[in-house]
Amino acid sequence: MRRNVFIVLLLCVAEALFAQQEIIMPPFLKAGDTIAVISPSSTPDSLTVVKGCDALRTWGFVPIVGLHALDNYHNFAGRVDERASDLLWALQDSTVRAVMCSRGGDGAVQVLRHIPLNEFRSHPKWVMGFSDVTALHSAAVSAGVMSIHSTMCDGISSQGRRDSVNAILHHLLLGELPSYQVPAHPLNQYGEAEGILVGGNFSVFCGLAGSDYDFLNRADEGLILFMEDTGESMTKVDRMLHQLEIRGILSKLKGIIVGHFSKYKSPENDFADMYEMLHEYLQQLPIPVCYDFPVGHHSTYNYPLIEGCRVRLKVDSKGTSLIF
Repeated sequence: MRRNVFIVLLLCVAEALFAQQEIIMPPFLKAGDTIAVISPSSTPDSLTVVKGCDALRTWGFVPIVGLHALDNYHNFAGRVDERASDLLWALQDSTVRAVMCSRGGDGAVQVLRHIPLNEFRSHPKWVMGFSDVTALHSAAVSAGVMSIHSTMCDGISSQGRRDSVNAILHHLLLGELPSYQVPAHPLNQYGEAEGILVGGNFSVFCGLAGSDYDFLNRADEGLILFMEDTGESMTKVDRMLHQLEIRGILSKLKGIIVGHFSKYKSPENDFADMYEMLHEYLQQLPIPVCYDFPVGHHSTYNYPLIEGCRVRLKVDSKGTSLIF
């Protein structure tokens, strides 16, 4: 009995120490480095993957597609163990320097229980993607490793309107940290804050609440949270917002960045749009809040953001600045 109690105490101490680990920045890339392209979520269009790989080559990198990246099992890119094996390969293979997810969709959360958190820490690499890939970002930051919330194969393969955003991601991979200036929004709440940037798809990271993969477990370290979503009703978003309040997360945040919310029913509950609904509650918080930041499901603008990185957020009458 005493031995079992001692083991439990050791595990609790180890877990506490792990949660307090400093978040490290993976090595940046150079021309000729290999980027693994995997599909931890839904099945991508094969042509999109081809074009995405072509784009990576124009950036000077060498793409290599995961064994199961184009598989199709129900709505997923292969069975969960197959998708997990691709992620594990991408992390453990020493010739792979970064990981780009082909698309979002559904299913990334299934992969997490097959990947020990220490694999992210033992093999720190830039993991790129957004939407459902928020689950991987949350796991990486929980393990103490930064990642990149960014567009994926379909985005980097698009010519024209997205060129400027793609250039930011390209330069970021080579070590050039971005800084952003965003126009003012009438609902913005002024202020300045420094903190660790985390976030992504609202429904995805709320679905990880309280688990070992939840980056909001680091709330005591001072977080700046960004959120976006698509296809979720105002009622559902309101419910998730209050979930954060009940957990005591909102009161610990240093700042909030509200990105794109799309494909929801509007108006609803007498609110003109999602931003008005969010503002109804967030205006009570004594922290800077930025609305309409260019991140998330948008046809053109989805700025790359470094998850787990310390940033400075400033919101005033001139607009919003975010500096890494």
